[in-house]
Amino acid sequence: MSGISTVLLQPLQPEDREQFILDNQWAFKYGAQQEFGMLDNRCEEGEEVISRATVERSIDGEHAETYRIVLDGQKVGGVVLQIDKESAKGELELLFVLPECHSKGIGQAAWKAVEAMHPEIRVWETITPYFEKRNIHFYVNRCGFHIVEFWNKYQHGPAVPEDMEENWSEDDEMFVFRKEIRNK
Repeated sequence: MSGISTVLLQPLQPEDREQFILDNQWAFKYGAQQEFGMLDNRCEEGEEVISRATVERSIDGEHAETYRIVLDGQKVGGVVLQIDKESAKGELELLFVLPECHSKGIGQAAWKAVEAMHPEIRVWETITPYFEKRNIHFYVNRCGFHIVEFWNKYQHGPAVPEDMEENWSEDDEMFVFRKEIRNK
């Protein structure tokens, strides 16, 4: 991570909500295009890899905290957390860095800032699509998460929205990651 400036997490402002959603969708679409190419059905014109409804559901969650990742005054990504202080559990719902800013240590710096912001959280969880090799590398090798479950059409989590439940397909396969914080 040498050479990058300080990465800051700034609370999402209402006037930036629309751009946050669009930036998130672009980052997810870029990842799918890198893996599957432009012709994949996840990337057809007019469709998104992550729906607006999914992003909005995350931002508007009961215990949601939404931040812009800022580097040198520029918005370069974002993060949405669900924090349950009573159980000391946190869920990383969304974390994205704009594609033109990849491989600069920004995501790892943002994750360290999240952990520093929430020292009370003892267990973090997140999910990512099976095809997102960059994300799998990031969570396991850079952030210290462990893969604890593989969701597929036969086995998936209880929090799957009803609209996904009915149409679950191989394209929806996900890894579940967990990080337990010990001895802080």
